[in-house]
Amino acid sequence: MENIYQKYHVHHVINASGKMTILGGSRVKEDVCQHMMMGAQQFFEIKDLLDQTGQFIASCLDVEAAYIVNSASGGIAQCIAACVSQGKLKYILDIHHPENVHRDIVLCKGHNVDYGTPIELTISVGGGHVVEAGYANTCTLEHVKAKINENTAALVYVKSHHCVQKGMPDMKDFIALGHDYHIPVIIDAAAEEDLKKYLALGADAVIYSGTKALEGPTSGLVIGKKDFIDLVKKQSQGIGRVMKVGKESILGLTYAIEKYASRKPLTLQEQSQRLSHFNDQINAVSGLKARCVQDGAGRAIMRSEISFDEGILSMSALEVAKRLKEGDLCIYTRDYRANEGKIEIDVRDVTDEELQWICDKIIQIVRG
Repeated sequence: MENIYQKYHVHHVINASGKMTILGGSRVKEDVCQHMMMGAQQFFEIKDLLDQTGQFIASCLDVEAAYIVNSASGGIAQCIAACVSQGKLKYILDIHHPENVHRDIVLCKGHNVDYGTPIELTISVGGGHVVEAGYANTCTLEHVKAKINENTAALVYVKSHHCVQKGMPDMKDFIALGHDYHIPVIIDAAAEEDLKKYLALGADAVIYSGTKALEGPTSGLVIGKKDFIDLVKKQSQGIGRVMKVGKESILGLTYAIEKYASRKPLTLQEQSQRLSHFNDQINAVSGLKARCVQDGAGRAIMRSEISFDEGILSMSALEVAKRLKEGDLCIYTRDYRANEGKIEIDVRDVTDEELQWICDKIIQIVRG
């Protein structure tokens, strides 16, 4: 097989930062790729393929309805469009039609984040207008309720590590508030791992990335109430056509979800055991301290947190993170707290050999 790194002059990347869109999401397993190849080499009636795979996924997950889209961002935009247009072709064909004032989308201020693009932009693509509730560090149900009016089309709750984790309303109460006002509630759970929890709380739609926890191709999944998913499907006549998903991704994601639904995830203890030898090697170096920490947003993910003592070392965590990305072998770590002297190693898409390369390079960098 030809060397694509040399042919296209791109870096060989080790992804120790997690399921990051900027690095392509996840490693796609060979059997998923085989299903993608079957999809790529055959023809289908795409509407029928989407309907049938949606029914299959809904059966696998024991939910009312499911629908594959091109990405989690595409799912957000189309769900918003479903709320704004309410199934009316006039608005589906012109989602920003000036006559339609029913487009306010209430969002906690602490959830109005940039995940690579502002979620406010994604919502506006779907014809929505963001109305922030509360403040950056606190949002109560009363704050949300105060923003609801006759033009409110939906409430959106973002479940993500990007968001403020404290002082935000409980998701169950947030959903119940939407029901009280007969307003649909959409949950952005792009990188979340639980495919049943949020829908079981009563949400109208929950959106996932196909290429993060699900380890499928670039794609997205919307699950929810059948009436709502039917409105999302209608967006194929409008903005959904601009963000269509390919047949290879439809079949690849469907199989990835089938596998995921029956897979037994690694426990926190099993994940910690995998990091044990790595942490021991790092801890043997003066100025470095490694320990296992759980994901800050509460997901069942364990990572190695490495602290850098600048009093002993000649460089900061920020400098180490920068130098890890240099050279032919480009290593991306989780650097959200690098300014605090800490980086994290996420090993979900790292082989044992790559984990040792990461360890060796960190030690080489700090030892000069």
